[in-house]
Amino acid sequence: MSAPPSGGCGAAVINEVLTDDELRAVLTRLGPEAERDAFGLVCRRWLQIQSSERRRLRVRAGPDMLRRLAARFPGVLELDLSQSVARSFFPGVNDDDLDVVAGAFRNLHVLDLQYCKGITDVGVAKLGDGLPSLQSLDVSGCSKLSDKGLKAVVLGCQKLRQLHITGCRLITDNLLLALSKSCLQLEELEAASCSSITDAGISALADGCHHIKSLDISNCNKVSDSGLCKIAEISSSCLVSLKLLYCSKVGDQSIYALAKFCHNLETLVIGGCLNVSDASIEALALACSSSLRCLRMDWCSKVTDVSLRSLLSKCKLLVAIDVGCCDQITGAAFQDIERNGFQSQLRILKVGCCGSLTVAGVSSAIKSCKALEYLDVRSCPQVTRDSCEQAGLQFPGGCKVNFDGRLAEPDPSSGRWF
Repeated sequence: MSAPPSGGCGAAVINEVLTDDELRAVLTRLGPEAERDAFGLVCRRWLQIQSSERRRLRVRAGPDMLRRLAARFPGVLELDLSQSVARSFFPGVNDDDLDVVAGAFRNLHVLDLQYCKGITDVGVAKLGDGLPSLQSLDVSGCSKLSDKGLKAVVLGCQKLRQLHITGCRLITDNLLLALSKSCLQLEELEAASCSSITDAGISALADGCHHIKSLDISNCNKVSDSGLCKIAEISSSCLVSLKLLYCSKVGDQSIYALAKFCHNLETLVIGGCLNVSDASIEALALACSSSLRCLRMDWCSKVTDVSLRSLLSKCKLLVAIDVGCCDQITGAAFQDIERNGFQSQLRILKVGCCGSLTVAGVSSAIKSCKALEYLDVRSCPQVTRDSCEQAGLQFPGGCKVNFDGRLAEPDPSSGRWF
């Protein structure tokens, strides 16, 4: 009986048969990152091909290592150097690192520097000179940055579509003015807690950036109806997400403008906007009945069951709503829609600290919202674990009901939905 042929005796050697392009085609068909890493362990040639095809990189490295990584992975388009909040007090990434990034990763489309508190305007300005293809930049929590450094980025990176500057308290209207002149394709701006931004900056942004899809200016207390009405009118059908948490000067006029112009709005956060009332919410519910999915309006003290009834009956796609701390919510809206046989698609319902909410209202809510995944009834004096058990309430299977805890505690639903 003859032995099977061994290598070198007519057996094909895969590296002699397959070209680089064919090996790249194999690599593109691999799914999980672990499979792609295993591809590179076969031999040096396969490792080089894998390295050349890598598009994303998340690292913790100094200047020397960054240079090596740039040489090994020349095709990288997304670079993540971000730090966690818990470790953000460490120096971490600094201006020397950004100098290497600007010089060695010149094809970058996405750069994440979140909570890199060691970087300054000097380092960030170099990004503007070296990354002309940059489309997304996140410098949230980088507290040393000001208009000076970021204006250099805006001038040099005119393809920018996403800019996250949440918590950069030194930023002013001047940066928004620069954005409006240079980054005309900007689609997403997160500027929460940039407390120096005013209506003038928001109006300037609207003048130049006509494609804004997502805007977060929560805790920007100098912004009022004037600026928001302009952004609503100009962004109109583009605007999908708007977050105005604790913007105390925002009132009904802004909500009416959204109802008039922004019929594709999916997410709206107006928690703490004390001047918003039922009339404007009813107009919004009617205008955005086929788009609105998530609405947060906790601490809106003028909002009553009238708003809730209108939203639940008209907005068929609504999956998350927060009316916590709205004292005038009683649950009558839920009883009304139960009587009408309406079934809501709500998955998240937050009614914590609604002192007038009754067990009867909660009972109607769970009968009309059978898809509920999370129900927050914390600090509702009439709705307790005992009172619900005594009433024989049967919550939907898989629904987490939060009876306990302080309202200040982290809420798992917030990041996902609001």
